[in-house]
Amino acid sequence: MPLVRWSIVVPVKTLIRAKTRLATAAGPHRADLAVAVACDTVAAALRCRLVARVVVVTADPLPARRLAALGAHVVADPDRGLNTALRTGAEEAVRLAPGDAVGALQADLPALRPAELETALGAAPEFDQVFVPDAAEVGTTFYGIRPGVPFRPGFGGESRARHLSRGAKELAPPGIASVRRDVDTIEDLLEALALGVGPATAGVAARILGGAPR
Repeated sequence: MPLVRWSIVVPVKTLIRAKTRLATAAGPHRADLAVAVACDTVAAALRCRLVARVVVVTADPLPARRLAALGAHVVADPDRGLNTALRTGAEEAVRLAPGDAVGALQADLPALRPAELETALGAAPEFDQVFVPDAAEVGTTFYGIRPGVPFRPGFGGESRARHLSRGAKELAPPGIASVRRDVDTIEDLLEALALGVGPATAGVAARILGGAPR
């Protein structure tokens, strides 16, 4: 099978809405953590051999500037929900590269390894649409389609079951823990730190956790 290149769409919330479940633990560092996590996620995706580009969808100018500086292509979020944002990014991705596969990747994967993302992406083109479940096996961290297949993301809540019901193939091969480790709570952050996070997240996490044992 010829090498399939991917456009990866990453939705980034406005900072006032980001990581609200970490508000108590993160305190004044919550917004900084949200930006740092998004930066490490996008930076890792851009280093993946199969990723041709990352399209970030956001309405917030601060992460927009930071992520554009990393090399992401940034488009405005129409602010009509997560899946609408993803479809907006996918439309831009198809405009930029009609022949590439398109994937949606959550922005809260600070431990993401380019090689592990490559493992998931490499297995995806065998199917019309695929998804990777989160570590809890309730949500979804990645959804992708072959070129020319309708892009129908179903993120939010119990999205694993939703994607399965829509006929998407679940991809959960061994060795992709970093693709599945999203961060919504302090416990999630500690698990990501155990896997090894990117430098931006590590710096903010050190301020949040101080000298507390991990």
